[in-house]
Amino acid sequence: MMQDVFIVSDNILSPIGLTTVENFEKLKAGVSGIQKHHDVSKADESFYASLFDQNFDLKIEEGDKYTRFEQLLIASVKDALQNSGVNANDQKTVLIVSSTKGNISLLETEDNTADVQNRISMPSSAKLVAEYFGFVNQPVVVSNACISGIMAILTGMRLIQSGKYENAVVVGADVITKFVLSGFQAFQAISSQPCKPFDKSRDGITLGDGAATIILSSKQQNIDDIKVLGGAVSNDANHISAPSRTGEELGYAIKKSLAQAQLSAADIGFISAHGTATDYNDEMEAKAIMLAGLQTAPVNSLKAYYGHTLGAAGLIESIISIQSLKENVIIPTLGYEETGVSSPINICTSLLPGNFKNCLKTASGFGGCNAAVVFGKS
Repeated sequence: MMQDVFIVSDNILSPIGLTTVENFEKLKAGVSGIQKHHDVSKADESFYASLFDQNFDLKIEEGDKYTRFEQLLIASVKDALQNSGVNANDQKTVLIVSSTKGNISLLETEDNTADVQNRISMPSSAKLVAEYFGFVNQPVVVSNACISGIMAILTGMRLIQSGKYENAVVVGADVITKFVLSGFQAFQAISSQPCKPFDKSRDGITLGDGAATIILSSKQQNIDDIKVLGGAVSNDANHISAPSRTGEELGYAIKKSLAQAQLSAADIGFISAHGTATDYNDEMEAKAIMLAGLQTAPVNSLKAYYGHTLGAAGLIESIISIQSLKENVIIPTLGYEETGVSSPINICTSLLPGNFKNCLKTASGFGGCNAAVVFGKS
């Protein structure tokens, strides 16, 4: 029998809210963080994104020591650790940091010195965050494109199940900079409007700033603590940026996750999809959902509220799914009007109440990586 892993605390830090509760209330009210921006430090032309106000103060002690990326990590962990019953100084507690880009934007603003090269490396940011809170164990860094957040949760789950740790503080963040935005623009992947996941008229992604923290523990602390029941990763081995055309590989990760959770497709109350609103991702994901026998389960994508938050996406969207289980209500897919995928999946278009016991979260990313994780009520 595998060790139970509980989610005992969490935080979402986004342009629409600074706590999980604040974020969930905004989503229920249909509020999106996506706006049109005119910011020549990021792009010559105006663009849609969900961004923090540049003057937004995260109120970190000695904040000047830390980059914006590191400040987001610290602020999110700080909120989640409060009242979590988990001590950063405990030998049985590990910090896991998830990001796709980290401090890469320093290359835009600083001279390319040895110090800057060191600061760009994600372990150096993870070490600064660990030192801020007094974590005694060496932090773990997870960076695997857009599945980083889910992969970090699964890493925490496995470290706890191995018996090495009792608690894992899993935090992820990314900041949208000129480097990040121009990269997606070079792919012609940025939407000319707020993104529309799974919709017929979708034309690409919208990006977003964000950070999130999930604290995992072998000890249940609250009666409504949700469990991580299982998860898996796979790879298409197909193309450096384009996903599989068949959906088989994500389908495989979903099936492996269900098997590990000892659940059938019929046990899944809803799916929080990656839903980036690119032609190929949404099509592939719909096929994978069909292949896993989940075509009748309600599906949502949260990208039209948050944009794609990269290394934070898997964590932010997992926390919203966990909150949906607790409150028994599914958040609708903003921007969706008419199906734009060939596999008939059940896109959730309005707030959907029900009695939901388990849910599935999926993600896919560059390099053909896929991930799935199953959450359930205790």
